[in-house]
Amino acid sequence: MQKRINRLWAVPVILLLLAGFYYIPPVHSRLAWRVGNLRTQIKFFFNPPDEAVFQPGGESNLTIETVIGTTRAEYLLTLTPQASASPLATSTPRPGPTPRPTVTPTPLPDSVILKGVKYVDQRNRWNYCGPANLTMALNFWGWKGNRDDVAKVIKPGENNPNMDFIERGKIDKNVMPYEMVDFVNENTSLYAVFRSGGDTTLLKSFIAAGYPLVVEKGYYERDSNGTVSWMGHYQFVTGYDDAAGNFIVQDTYLDGPNFKISYAEFAAGWRHFNYLFMVVYPPESEQKIHDLLGNWSDDKWANEHALELANKEINTLTGIDAYFAWFNKGTSHVLLQQYADAAIAYDQAFSIYATLDSGKRPYRMLWYQTGPYKAYYYSGRYADVINLATITLDSVSGGPYLEESLYWRGMAYYMAGKTEPAVDDYRSALRVHPNWLPALQALQDLGLQP
Repeated sequence: MQKRINRLWAVPVILLLLAGFYYIPPVHSRLAWRVGNLRTQIKFFFNPPDEAVFQPGGESNLTIETVIGTTRAEYLLTLTPQASASPLATSTPRPGPTPRPTVTPTPLPDSVILKGVKYVDQRNRWNYCGPANLTMALNFWGWKGNRDDVAKVIKPGENNPNMDFIERGKIDKNVMPYEMVDFVNENTSLYAVFRSGGDTTLLKSFIAAGYPLVVEKGYYERDSNGTVSWMGHYQFVTGYDDAAGNFIVQDTYLDGPNFKISYAEFAAGWRHFNYLFMVVYPPESEQKIHDLLGNWSDDKWANEHALELANKEINTLTGIDAYFAWFNKGTSHVLLQQYADAAIAYDQAFSIYATLDSGKRPYRMLWYQTGPYKAYYYSGRYADVINLATITLDSVSGGPYLEESLYWRGMAYYMAGKTEPAVDDYRSALRVHPNWLPALQALQDLGLQP
């Protein structure tokens, strides 16, 4: 009997010793991410993320004008700022260029493969396609930094001194296009600009002129949990071949360098991100980039063009492709600050999403594109912002790991009169992304420190 009692006492003692061992900094830094990953896998096993469905409520007692006039609302319009180093990078519509008259374009070569590309992968890192692709774009023009130099600015990771740099970065799920453009314009001697509504002819024109591009696309691939599911992904486009009907891309994840992808497959995945493209270039190429962009050099025109593309595709596409077209329509309306129209488009996108086969649903969508938060917030639909962000954080992300979702939920909580959970979300956003300006500003407006 005494031996049995001793054994029973030994169990909690052993557990306490193991817990103490786990929290020794060198041990914790090596095991924490594995424990977190296991916890997420168990959670997703019992509650698959692709089964979570957001149903918009649509309720609002406020006009858009009322919301725009509230505290901090004007600042929110700059949540996706672009650095002003490059004249083309401004998010404010400029007087020009005006749409050009129809001219006969210069014939493009049948095939171009750019030389001087230094391949960079994202191996041994998490959610690193942004830093890796941007590094290739910068290195092409002689920049001497590496992928970690980029990530330390745009993807610094959790502020935990017990973790090394690689482990801290695992918690940050995504890098936004504006963050990559800002890095170039603020931290290097090069310029960068991104636009929506691109097409394959425009991409080939840039490549033929010697300018590779970064695009954002969606595709189905096996993730770190071993499940084939939809993910967003940046790719560096460095060539094309009309005879084969292929683009040549540098894929940082599984497909590797000089990967050939058909024009049709490329465009289908590119649709998932509103045909977004980004170009990095030296300052002396400003006029050349302006000429290559043509109408796209005016971002307002580009957003209106993207909206036109979405409207055309809505009339011809079905199923998941129709979902992406409606989502793009919403995104374009947001970029044009037409929030009521954007909210209606997103409502339709989420309605289609609910009808899709759960195994094919792009459940990570709000990791990469946060337009619905702006649309619903500026339409006064705070409950929809809160519900969408909560589903994204709890059911899709596996925890409070998306700073944008945390931020917008905090903003909606605040507008709904719930200051305490708003402050908690702002601070959680800063844990994921230390010194992130929107969350810092929100706390400062309340007279609080991080």
